[in-house]
Amino acid sequence: MQNKNYITPQGLKKLQEEVLNLLDKERPEVVKVVHWAASNGDRSENGDYIYGKKRLREIDKRVRFLTKRINNALVVNPEDRDDCEQVFFGATVKLKIENKKQTIKIVGIDETDSKSNKIAWNSPLASSILKCYVGDQKKIKTPSGIRKLEILDIQYKKID
Repeated sequence: MQNKNYITPQGLKKLQEEVLNLLDKERPEVVKVVHWAASNGDRSENGDYIYGKKRLREIDKRVRFLTKRINNALVVNPEDRDDCEQVFFGATVKLKIENKKQTIKIVGIDETDSKSNKIAWNSPLASSILKCYVGDQKKIKTPSGIRKLEILDIQYKKID
């Protein structure tokens, strides 16, 4: 049995757009190049043909992977939990770790992005604060040692 792939509506849309781009744009372009390269004769030393075939395999592999992720997706809209006071999937959480304030967004595995502080729901940090309330304090184990954190604010809003 496959685990569900928790994802926000925006995350699902990005996965679907990537599949469409691969199938509707990138793959047809590569097929044209491979067809042209194959018509040139000897394929054993034909870089366009060899690279093209390899790229087609990569595209097909990525499409299969994304299709499985999309089929197993369980879409959770953070805006539907607006009245929730606990940390769950889709929460935007303001934390104080030691003396540093930080805001994180708890998203699906396919949506993580460290530059915009989007962390996976099953990451160590997110797992440690799930079901917490504002004001809760936790100790978390990090590579640099045990650190103390406090939940300052919890919001459920659209995640870009």
